[in-house]
Amino acid sequence: MVDEAVIRHMTRNEADMAFKRRVQTIFEWIDPQDDDLILDVPCGRGFYLNMFRYVSRCKLVGVDLDWEVLLKAQRNLAGLPDIDLYHASIYDLPFPDNTFNAVILSEVLEHLDDDVAGLREVYRVLKPGGVIAVTVPNANYPFLWDPINWVLERYFNRPIRHGLLAGIWANHVRLYERDQLYQAVLEAGYIVEEERAFTHYSFPFIHNLVYGLGKTLLEGGKLPESMRKAADRTRFDENDGSLFNPINLGLKVFNFVDRWNVMNEPPGRSTVNLCIKGRKPL
Repeated sequence: MVDEAVIRHMTRNEADMAFKRRVQTIFEWIDPQDDDLILDVPCGRGFYLNMFRYVSRCKLVGVDLDWEVLLKAQRNLAGLPDIDLYHASIYDLPFPDNTFNAVILSEVLEHLDDDVAGLREVYRVLKPGGVIAVTVPNANYPFLWDPINWVLERYFNRPIRHGLLAGIWANHVRLYERDQLYQAVLEAGYIVEEERAFTHYSFPFIHNLVYGLGKTLLEGGKLPESMRKAADRTRFDENDGSLFNPINLGLKVFNFVDRWNVMNEPPGRSTVNLCIKGRKPL
């Protein structure tokens, strides 16, 4: 099992408190062994692949349908060994049956028109006994996480799905109720071994601050070098931790609020994420 201190180090630059708990959950559910073959779909910018390579010598594969994002993953992972990237759809994975020991499915099902079909294709390439770690945004999310969409959704039934103010609904087909996620995983053939929901307390408007503003500035090269290092998810060894750096000061505030959160909130409580650990039957 990956040591919690190492996970804290790998997420030390992380302003998204829910992402920090997603990382911890995935490493609890997928303990990488040297002879494992692990798939991340979609791999996005390669954040999970980078972390798995940091702590293990397993073979890693990333898949993404977005060429622009895949090129960013290539740049972020350049020089790291035993990581293969593929341009492909989750509905049509370019791998034989029963290939992978584990699959990361983090923040993807909410983008799919047919989530069960995507889960079934992953089931096909997963070895019998293999594990999937699924995370999705919760339909019952906290008001402070994304106040704009919380109000628009409840009073006008029109959340913002695109642009700087999209918040938790950014490019999403749906958000998930707990039973809805559970049934989708069961329908695809998996055994559900564990469920989890987390991140109830948050700094106001944090989703808009981190992704609408912060990511735009970081990827646009608009931040000074010291601030870039403090905000970079892929280079967690370079931040000197100085509180004279506005990014580190912001992280201090976000972590102060996050100290009230736990790794699994009770059913019915508003949280940012819902998670499921599934297993392909032997």
